[in-house]
Amino acid sequence: MQELATARAGICDALNAPRHVAVIMDGNGRWATQRSLPRTEGHRHGVEAVRRLVRAAIECGTEYLTVFTFSSENWRRPRAEVNYLFALLRRFIRQDVAQLHSAGVRIRVIGERDGLEADIVQMIEECEALTALNRKLNLVVAFNYGGRTEIARAARIMAEKVLRGEMSADQIDEESLAAHLYAPEVPEPDLLIRTSGEQRVSNYLLWQMAYTEMVFVEEHWPDFDKAIFLRAINEYASRQRRFGGVPAAVATG
Repeated sequence: MQELATARAGICDALNAPRHVAVIMDGNGRWATQRSLPRTEGHRHGVEAVRRLVRAAIECGTEYLTVFTFSSENWRRPRAEVNYLFALLRRFIRQDVAQLHSAGVRIRVIGERDGLEADIVQMIEECEALTALNRKLNLVVAFNYGGRTEIARAARIMAEKVLRGEMSADQIDEESLAAHLYAPEVPEPDLLIRTSGEQRVSNYLLWQMAYTEMVFVEEHWPDFDKAIFLRAINEYASRQRRFGGVPAAVATG
């Protein structure tokens, strides 16, 4: 693994390296089951993989990194597992935010905050305020997040503005809707990485990923490391993004 990382380290400096990488961290439970461990152990080891991912992104000069930590559908899981995930979040914020701040990481959290426990909301607000001026890496954490909810929320905000006379119905278009998403200043992802061999987007950044390149890797999330990250970037760099068009050589040929 180390040899692969060293051999491919230069790909991070390529002109066509992704500016924004989004990640679906899948397979914690399967990783644990394969080792006859409780699912909570998979989540605990998954936090270590998050730390490796952030380090790799910083080393590669990635500008934006978005991670899917807790979806709005995850509330359907057993209550004990949900409680453990929230305990991991609290521990991560207490132990890691100061170090991330020192490393120049700006933290943004997207998702619904209504219904979350007050201490969680306070922790989120404090880490966002602490890191607001950092520019080394923009770390966007999708927590209690659902893509359909985000789009519906934007539509509702615009509808309320129309009712108040603050905007007209004919001003509603793709640009205005995008401006009402959770973090409209964050560019759309260039690359999505999903682990554990699953090949779907699972209600993640539905609006933003209209033209995102997707790389699916077989490794479960707790095994994720810099070598896998570089492999995905290498795959991305080998592709030609067309955004619905055709290559210039074909268009003029």
